[in-house]
Amino acid sequence: MGKRIPQNNWSDREVETHWDRVAAIYVEENERVKETHDQRFIETLGHLELEKEMKVLNITSRDAEATDYILKSEPGCKVINAEISSGLMDVAKELRPFIDQVKIDSYSTLPFTDCEFDRILSLETLEHVSEPIRFLEELHRVSVNNTILVLTCPPATSEIPYRIYTALFGGHGEGPHRFPPSRRVKKMFECSGWKLIHHRGTVLIPVGPAWLRKQGELMIKKLQKTWISELGIRQVYVCKKQ
Repeated sequence: MGKRIPQNNWSDREVETHWDRVAAIYVEENERVKETHDQRFIETLGHLELEKEMKVLNITSRDAEATDYILKSEPGCKVINAEISSGLMDVAKELRPFIDQVKIDSYSTLPFTDCEFDRILSLETLEHVSEPIRFLEELHRVSVNNTILVLTCPPATSEIPYRIYTALFGGHGEGPHRFPPSRRVKKMFECSGWKLIHHRGTVLIPVGPAWLRKQGELMIKKLQKTWISELGIRQVYVCKKQ
């Protein structure tokens, strides 16, 4: 495991405070860009290789919408939704009373036992955590051998588009965050014991008419080995526990 653990200049508690503050508008704001928002779930299912009776960790779960997709794909799975925001947990419970939720207080120390999960999805979370390598080490600790981790996060190139969108349209915001370049994310995996088996950029054009967004996806799919890939606002990483 990595000995040097870079830490961002905010605390996990500050992240919790942000998501508590915007919990009431979280679902409403995502509905405005629903196809782009939900792409993360569809993409994830293409990589998780779910099987019956697998135990799946969804961290951070927000309104727990990923559970719908997982259980539709494989009803026999047990999904644990881990969330740092009590406000979002309340939203999730109201929308999906059947879900299993666990409150986490820190991304650096997770309240799970060693070798507990068969699959992990971490969607747009890494960019928020105070100690990203420690977070990945914790995900490694709670995974069984050969666990598949699907992780998504925006790259550094998304910072300016994010600020423009927020200035024009508002939204729930991101709170404390640092969008990392994909090369840094790959180094984090190496330092925390995860073996990267797949990476690609997606969502080149996040807003606009459907035909334009579709053309953007066709373009970025063809240009994965170029700098264009890094312009996709959702970078997808698939790893296995070594």
